[in-house]
Amino acid sequence: MLGRVIFFSGCLAAGALLGFWLDEYWPEYDAVPIGLVLAAAIWIVLDSARASQFLVWLRRDRMADGGPKSGVWGEFTDRVRRMLRERERQTKESQARLQDFLSALQASPNGVMLLDGEARIEWCNQTAAAHFGLDPQRDLMQTIGNLVRDPGFVSYLAARNFETSLTMPGRDSTPSHPVTLSVQLHRYGDGRKLLLSRDITALDQAEAMRRDFVANVSHEIRTPLTVLAGFVETLQTLNLDESERQQYLALMAQQADRMQTLVSDLLTLSKLEGSVPPGLETRVAVPAMMRQLKNDALALSHVMGAAGDTDHQFAFECAFDGYLAGAPSELLSALGNLISNAVRYTPSDGRISVSVRQRTDGCLVFSVADTGPGIAAEHLGRLTERFYRVDRSRSRETGGTGLGLAIVKHVAQRHGAILSIESTVGKGSVFSLIFPGSRVVPTAALADADTVAGSLSVLQDVPASAAIANSNPG
Repeated sequence: MLGRVIFFSGCLAAGALLGFWLDEYWPEYDAVPIGLVLAAAIWIVLDSARASQFLVWLRRDRMADGGPKSGVWGEFTDRVRRMLRERERQTKESQARLQDFLSALQASPNGVMLLDGEARIEWCNQTAAAHFGLDPQRDLMQTIGNLVRDPGFVSYLAARNFETSLTMPGRDSTPSHPVTLSVQLHRYGDGRKLLLSRDITALDQAEAMRRDFVANVSHEIRTPLTVLAGFVETLQTLNLDESERQQYLALMAQQADRMQTLVSDLLTLSKLEGSVPPGLETRVAVPAMMRQLKNDALALSHVMGAAGDTDHQFAFECAFDGYLAGAPSELLSALGNLISNAVRYTPSDGRISVSVRQRTDGCLVFSVADTGPGIAAEHLGRLTERFYRVDRSRSRETGGTGLGLAIVKHVAQRHGAILSIESTVGKGSVFSLIFPGSRVVPTAALADADTVAGSLSVLQDVPASAAIANSNPG
């Protein structure tokens, strides 16, 4: 500002000097005031030109070079340029933070949707679009109530009471593949709303499974308990002869064994789910395991046969002379359950084929084929669920708890194996466990004799019929 005053004063001084000089040529005129006015006019013209240059720069690209270079207007130009550059830097940082925030919302597993005061969509992430079947670009500024026509959601939106969440089916929900969403609205800003959606299908199914599990366990235990209580009351109140007492005691022992087997299977499942998967250090000899399974199958068939005899036709084929890495007790339990199911559900004159072979890719395939009644296709996907039975009455007649195939599934998962089920109604079923090649050890490749001896001793310590006679069909 001082420079501006000095420049204006200098112009006036120059005008005054010009007036004194002109007085020598035109003494009849007082030229000093004329010089001062002329100097002031020149200063105003020059200052207006700088101001015009400054305005032209402001109206154009204000970040580019240009505008006055010196003086007050030059300082104005520099200060405005620095201020604009700082504001642009802050704007870019804000935009970057906004993009990071939107990217985080896009990556969220939950649906996020922003609605204005009229419930129109201002923004939504891909998850929310998938939940409600929307197009994030096409459906912008569309009213959410016109796009999501679920009656429950429409009522929830109209009620304007958003203290609790809403459970509703997703857009892709079908009877065979249900999708359940948890939706809740939150108010923010000036009448705007934040819509959050979450896929709770897995949680809903887990809760349903928990309820079913508790109900099934309660039912399975209540039935033998009721029978036991009835027999105990009969023995206490009636004067029975010895044969009748022995008959009732035998039935009571049968129901007690059923309860004990159920509890044992539940403990086995709990142990399988909570323990570390078996490593590759312990190995079991496949031929020895097949001999053990064959003896147990014959024993179970003999027990179930009429008058202590059986007409089951067995065929055991072991086309692999080597070892399988894993927990011997778990492997015997899983394979024994498959054979037990075949024995229990195959008619007495039916055929049961058990085979072990190694595929060209190194995997070991353990298969159990029977000529039983077969299983309808709609049941195959649920056979490994706990307590799931195709025919409940027949399963109880054969002494099953409904946990056998669940145990097989968990043992297979712990050993990296795959459970394959093929069945045709009226022709029979084939259950196969496919173990990965990493757990298959041919005889020639086995160098640790102590481990082999330990595995064989485990098999020898298993009592006859223990692996199968005490196992239960799924």
